[in-house]
Amino acid sequence: MSIKLKTLNEQVMVITGATSGIGLATARMAAEGGAHLVLAARDGDALDTLAHEMRQRGVEVATVTADVGNPADVARIGQVAMERFGRVDTWVNNAGISVYGRNEDVALEDMRKVMQTNFWGVVHGSLEAVKLMKGRGGGALINLGSEVSDRSVPLQGTYSASKHAIKGFTESLRMELDKEDAGISLTVVKPAAIATPFPNHAKSYMEHEPDLPPPNYAPELVAQAIVHAAQVPERDLYVGGHAKLTSVAGYLMPRALDRFMSRTMFSQQQSEHPNSSARRDSLYAPVAEQELRQRNNGERRVVERSPYTSFEMRSASAKTVLLGGALLAAWGLARVGRAPRARA
Repeated sequence: MSIKLKTLNEQVMVITGATSGIGLATARMAAEGGAHLVLAARDGDALDTLAHEMRQRGVEVATVTADVGNPADVARIGQVAMERFGRVDTWVNNAGISVYGRNEDVALEDMRKVMQTNFWGVVHGSLEAVKLMKGRGGGALINLGSEVSDRSVPLQGTYSASKHAIKGFTESLRMELDKEDAGISLTVVKPAAIATPFPNHAKSYMEHEPDLPPPNYAPELVAQAIVHAAQVPERDLYVGGHAKLTSVAGYLMPRALDRFMSRTMFSQQQSEHPNSSARRDSLYAPVAEQELRQRNNGERRVVERSPYTSFEMRSASAKTVLLGGALLAAWGLARVGRAPRARA
């Protein structure tokens, strides 16, 4: 069965984790594209502010204060969507949190909270979305993975495990829905390090403030990938060429990548600023001053474009033309560079 998705201006889109970072960038981009929105997050005041911003621009929006780790809260997101708009066309499971620190140092309760939000939140959202889409024309289910869905990093062991789990669960659910021709597209979006307030939200067991390893890509690039997957069925989308490179390197030369990360990732995930005793994180509850920010205040340069991701989002025919052109160019260069044979 060929899956057909609606254009953005015909859609009702649910976005979790909508008040910060990638979720906020996606909500604003989808609003610009004319989608009706159901926005969910833990901070009700931030949701009200965001909804007011969008209604000022004529956007139809509903909000739900919810913790995605709680299945009853997620069911309420679906209920509000149906009561307000009568359907769900795209559901984006974006909400997530992390803990920085050596696995031996991190409290088990903190590990469980990361899994409850990142993995079980995706499970709850996916099952609710499927229930609402099946028999109603299908739709798009988009789950936020990461480059660490394919390759773990030190100092964020539980976060890496949660993103591995999202990939495994989504692949299994995709095959089950394909088997019954449910008409639902399932996409895992795998960003590289994205310049959002992610380190500020995370709990830390390190001596210095958490940081993101370079390169840091703009959150709007992830939003573009999500909006694309809402309209065009995709299996996986890597945001940032570095994400794809990390995945391939982890598959082809895992031990070499182990050694490289051991040398670089411990320092790259910590800033020069010592952790403050007054530091607040969002692991168990939102921090108001950290909400409604798409980008962090980090010192690293932000990469605003990703040619690789742009290529991924092209049509199959366009990819074929571009790849064919690249091969022909390479063949031509090889012929020009080949020295002529001497005649006898």
